[in-house]
Amino acid sequence: MVMKGLKAIRKKKGLNQLKVAMDLCISRECLSYYENGKRSPDIQMLCKLSDYYGVSIDYLIRGEEYSKDRQ
Repeated sequence: MVMKGLKAIRKKKGLNQLKVAMDLCISRECLSYYENGKRSPDIQMLCKLSDYYGVSIDYLIRGEEYSKDRQ
């Protein structure tokens, strides 16, 4: 599954993959796989990514925040 918001938020914050990967203690390749849908992060990594970027897990996956009005 491609995580639509993951790559977008990294670029929006002006960070490169190597910086994020080093901060999260994962390889750059692993982060690239997450961003391109070749691998899916487990729930612990989703929580780390969410905390790191200051966005919801929903944003990381869908590229937008959750809305009750959404159908």
